[in-house]
Amino acid sequence: MQLREFLPKVLNRGFFTMLQKSCEGELMKDKKQEEQEHLKQDCEHFRAQLETAQADCQREREEKIVLREELWSAQAQLRQQAEYCTQMGAAVCNLLWRVSSKEDVIQDILAGSRVETFFTVAGQTLESFVKSLDGDARPGQQDLSSDENQFVLALAGVITNIAAAACGRDFLASSSPVLLDTMMQLLEELKPGVCARLKVLILMFLYNISISVKGLKYISESPGLIPLLWSLLQDPDLGVCLHTLRLLQSIVLDEGLLPTVASELHKTLPLTRIRELAASPHPTLRKVASEMLEDLGASVSQW
Repeated sequence: MQLREFLPKVLNRGFFTMLQKSCEGELMKDKKQEEQEHLKQDCEHFRAQLETAQADCQREREEKIVLREELWSAQAQLRQQAEYCTQMGAAVCNLLWRVSSKEDVIQDILAGSRVETFFTVAGQTLESFVKSLDGDARPGQQDLSSDENQFVLALAGVITNIAAAACGRDFLASSSPVLLDTMMQLLEELKPGVCARLKVLILMFLYNISISVKGLKYISESPGLIPLLWSLLQDPDLGVCLHTLRLLQSIVLDEGLLPTVASELHKTLPLTRIRELAASPHPTLRKVASEMLEDLGASVSQW
């Protein structure tokens, strides 16, 4: 009876509320412990990933250092090989330039199985050299004694010598139109006063080709030829002007000159410039320019 009277006073709503809160607190505590344990595991996992990433980064850094050293070594070897090839090319082409002045040597060259490949590579080499020139290059800045310049000049000299022989110019006029186009394109790309010796050799090459009927026809029908020749006559180098006049003279004296080319020559003749060259102190240039004026006068009367 006492318990019956006492228990309702003890086990009241407040007691059960307090008991419920206590149970909830225990549950929250357990839950927080579980969350902390989970966060601890995540932290350990991320720490392990960080250590792995740091180890990978260090390994990649070491690999990059090794690769960079290998790259530097390869670049140094490539430069050495390029210098060696340039020196070898300069030496071989200079020797070939000398011996190619003989017609029997030219016949032996043309009889070779790789002669067309030689002309293709020669044209590509000259084209690459001109494209590699600094856009701000000025007259007199080229080191003509360098192996690269010697190589290119000797290579152009060999081609010019081959074109000087009848068999050589006939072969080039018939089988190497790409080389002829490349040579004229190089004259367009070279700035006035820059690489004058190379220009002279190219002009000599084109003049030799023009001795051939087929070669002269191909050159005279090339688009942009007349403006190119007029611009070359303005070059500050007298050698370039001289050989431009010789090429122009060869074209003007061609009896089979197309009417359209003849008309363009007649309309755009730079007579003032040619008269200036005819008064040059350079005897050969003065003579050729004077002959050119006479030839132009005779040709104009015929046109």
